[in-house]
Amino acid sequence: MARTEFYDDPNAPKPNRLVVAASAVVTDEEGRILLQRRTDNGLYALPGGTMDLGESLPGTAVREVREETGLDVEITGLVGTYTDPRHVIAYSDGEVRQQFNVCFTARITGGELRISNESTDLQFVAPSDIGELPMHHTQQLRLRHFLEHRATPYLG
Repeated sequence: MARTEFYDDPNAPKPNRLVVAASAVVTDEEGRILLQRRTDNGLYALPGGTMDLGESLPGTAVREVREETGLDVEITGLVGTYTDPRHVIAYSDGEVRQQFNVCFTARITGGELRISNESTDLQFVAPSDIGELPMHHTQQLRLRHFLEHRATPYLG
């Protein structure tokens, strides 16, 4: 299923769904950040996805990282909440979501890095190299907030 992201675009389709999602900034021992190249839009992003019934948001982030990267992680903190109604995500099946994402920090506890059917590439990227990757600016915002080492989470 294809995915198109819009931001502050008057021509964007109107949202018809609000879906709770979690993502995680996973770092290695060298401080590099794990990013995946998504199959649905070809852009790099943090691992993450939709919360299932019966799950907590931190549990969602842990499960999504495992499913999308093969790594086991533990949640270590909160980057922020991302609910800007100007960010709309349209899917080829007609679903149009307003962004609702809670972004956590996480550390690796096990597993083996492997590509899933949701990505074409996985790599640990040095913060100085992130700007070279094709990425939606809302993902860059989360990474910038993480790299700022804020005293309090971003609330937006």
